[in-house]
Amino acid sequence: MISRIDLRDAALPEGAALRDLLPRAEFDVEAALETVRPICEAVRHHGAAAVIEYGEKFDGVRVPALRVPAEALARALAELDPAVRAALEESVRRARKVHRDQRRTTHTTQVVPGGTVTEKWIPVDRVGLYVPGGRAVYPSSVVMNVVPAQEAGVEGLAVASPPQKEFGGLPHPTILAACALLGVDEVYAAGGAQAVAMFAYGTESAADEPGCAPVDLVTGPGNIYVAAAKRLLKGRIGIDAEAGPTEIAVLADATADAVHVAADLISQAEHDPMAAAVLVTDSAELAEAVEAELKAQVAVSRHVEERIAPALAGKQSAIVLVTDLEDGLKVVDAYGAEHLEIQTADAAALADRVRNAGAIFVGPWAPVSLGDYCAGSNHVLPTGGCACHSSGLSVQSFLRGVHIVDYTRDALADVAHHVVTLAEAEDLPAHGAAIKARFGWKVPESK
Repeated sequence: MISRIDLRDAALPEGAALRDLLPRAEFDVEAALETVRPICEAVRHHGAAAVIEYGEKFDGVRVPALRVPAEALARALAELDPAVRAALEESVRRARKVHRDQRRTTHTTQVVPGGTVTEKWIPVDRVGLYVPGGRAVYPSSVVMNVVPAQEAGVEGLAVASPPQKEFGGLPHPTILAACALLGVDEVYAAGGAQAVAMFAYGTESAADEPGCAPVDLVTGPGNIYVAAAKRLLKGRIGIDAEAGPTEIAVLADATADAVHVAADLISQAEHDPMAAAVLVTDSAELAEAVEAELKAQVAVSRHVEERIAPALAGKQSAIVLVTDLEDGLKVVDAYGAEHLEIQTADAAALADRVRNAGAIFVGPWAPVSLGDYCAGSNHVLPTGGCACHSSGLSVQSFLRGVHIVDYTRDALADVAHHVVTLAEAEDLPAHGAAIKARFGWKVPESK
């Protein structure tokens, strides 16, 4: 059901050599570029008509219009199961509490008397938020994308999610309800690369439907074609990340509960046949107990054949045996998991030493599924080892830091000779001349 990798017999290699020993899904975004390129070009030149055509081709339904009517949003919220609404409201409340504390404030530094640099944080003007709608329904992704954008002060928010044949070409009603709950009224029935291209290029207005104005930034997870479209259009739009298959790593010792560990591995495998589930442990006894629990729990799970079984059996999933927890830390840092659980005797201390992870879940009572919905943290996280250089979605993702430089004549005069010296050292004499021109072409002497 799940393979083993035994790293106990020799000293662990460093860097890339260690990463190469660890399981990882194959996710070739570069190869997908050639598939999405003509899609994006068609949307660029033909607008909404191309988005609708590709929706019919890939999603099996031809929508009469891309923009979801306001009454459909209101109806979805009115008809939402009260228990689901209460859960979404609590998810929103907790996410707002966490993300509100991420807001940045303007700060002015006095470098010298008369010379200041102010860093001002400005939200992007308009954002396109992508919400998947393939194998599963993700209203939680609406929350995780919209809340930080709203807390950052973004004024223009548009959501795109694939049209669903069983709902008359509208996105899933729970997704629509989540949008309505958050006050987002600009929602489009568009998925895949064509949705990303729609956000990048915009679509024309028609007599009976307003077009989609281009956005500055696109965020949200999606399949390999969404990731490829983001890569292709990066530069025209900003992107949060190229999300790959979801993944969990669990660092555990003999004190961990095999029932918990197995359940958490399965919970991630449930997403997708390419999802990764990795256990790193120094306990062979725990490894055996988890293998037994996986068999028992998978036997009574849903989505086994189409998702869970292939995910656990795939090359991206494994139980990794290490000599001790010190080696375990090296392994999980090399892996850089999207979600990392620490289930050890001193979980908090070990978690504090981790350097590479999208989000860290400490101890037996903080499973990844809590973070997916109601921890208050964000679940849009770096995948594929990108946690070594990238962060999860946050308020910061929607802000731009701008430096405002304000110097008086005396403050510039005091440093002018250094500016001219550095300009000449770089063979950029016009840079120095821009300083000299302000002082009658004679560089002031430093005081």
